[in-house]
Formats: sequence, C-alpha cells, structure tokens
Amino acid sequence: MQRLVLLLSVAIAASAQGPAVAPAAPTTPTTPAAPAPAAGTTNITGVLAKAGQFNTFIRLLKSTGVAAQIDNQLNNSFGSGMTVFAPTDNAFTSLASGTLNSLSDSQKNALIQYHVLSTAIPMSQFDTVSNPLRTQAGSTSPGQYPLNVTAEGQQVNITTGVVNATVDNTLYTGDQLVVYQVNKVLLPMAIAGTPAPAPAPLAPTKTKGKTPTSTVADAPEAEASTDTSLAAPARIVTGGGVAVVHVLGLLACVWWGLL
Repeated sequence: MQRLVLLLSVAIAASAQGPAVAPAAPTTPTTPAAPAPAAGTTNITGVLAKAGQFNTFIRLLKSTGVAAQIDNQLNNSFGSGMTVFAPTDNAFTSLASGTLNSLSDSQKNALIQYHVLSTAIPMSQFDTVSNPLRTQAGSTSPGQYPLNVTAEGQQVNITTGVVNATVDNTLYTGDQLVVYQVNKVLLPMAIAGTPAPAPAPLAPTKTKGKTPTSTVADAPEAEASTDTSLAAPARIVTGGGVAVVHVLGLLACVWWGLL
C-alpha cells in the first residue's frame, strides 16, 4: 500500500514538471548573401550574345581582358561612356587566312581596343565628330591607330587606312554605352598597314667628260685665223698706201724737171 502511494506521488510530480526539454543544437554562422547587381549595369558580352552572330568578337573580348575593362569603366561611371564597333562572325571569316593567328597577344589586344571609343556617340552625332577619332588602342598619328568616321544621310562609313567599313545596325543604345554592328574587322595601320617603301638611294652622279680648254681656246687654228683676219689685211693696206705715195712723188719730180 505504501509503495503504491509512493509511485502515485512520483507520477503526479513528474506530470506537473512537464516533458523534458532536449538541449538546443549549436547554431552555425551563416555567410551573408552576395549583393544583387545594381539595376542598370551593363555587360558588353551580354549585349553581344543577345544580338547573336558575334561569337568571335566575344571570345576575343574575353581573352584579351577588354570585356572586363569595358564593364568596369561603364559600371563605375568613368568618363563619358563608350562606343563599341562590333564585327560579325562573317566579318572575321572574311579576313585573310591566318590573320588572327599571326598576331601576338599585344597585337590582339590593340586590335580589339581599336574597336572601342572612350565616349558614347549616338548615330545622329557622327556627322559632327572631328576626325581622326581616338580609340582605346592609342595614337591617331599616321601609320598608328587613326579612325575616320563620316556620315552620309543614314549611312555611316568607317575608314582605317587599311579597310573601309560601314555601320550596318545599332545593337544597343544607352546613356553610357552604344554598340554598333560593322560589316568588317577594323584593321589599323599599325598592325595591318603596308609600310611605305623606303626611298631608293640616289644614283651616283656621272661626271661628264669635258673637252680640254686647250683644244678650243688654245687651238693653233684659232690663232692663225685671228692673225690672218685682222693683222694681215692691215699690213697689206698699209704697205700698198706707202708704195702709191712713193710712186706719185717720183712722177712729180720728173714733171717739174721737164718744165
């Protein structure tokens, strides 16, 4: 009887305390999520991929690091925007066989930089730009990286000194970026230009033979000719005059003697 009362007392006390609580598991620190990209950011390769037919240009933009450079400048609001001339895959196919493979890494970088201007130029402003335009490739000096753009109505022509290209389409227009489709790869003079031939050395001047002066000025014939034409006639005239006067004098004496 006493055991039963004890068991009942223990059961009543346990039910009053409630169910046992398991110890809390240790918490694992969480890594903060990466911030979502800001609205309005521009990705040059994304623009080209969306347009299609620019696979070769996209590959070169990535391998040279120019794509990251463009995105960094655009998304940090550096400068006054950018203009990109994007050649199609067909434009690259039209290059002479082995053209890209023959370029060094630095030349490939310069080639892609040559397709980028450090300012955003809308289509309507091409007729007011001052040529040559400066690209991100560098100098506009003759034989380097000058780029000339002219607008005739709705057509925009590009001249590098090596190729003449046209703008076929506007792929993207924004406050900081304008992307145009061009029908040819823009080859700069510094990479693909044919150097002007060096001037030919001057031919040695041939010394023409001169006739010795003695054969002309000191020729005996000349002296003889001079003496004959001038002195001889003078002596003849003078001698003849004396003879005539002498004869006339003798005749006068004879005449007076006869008288």
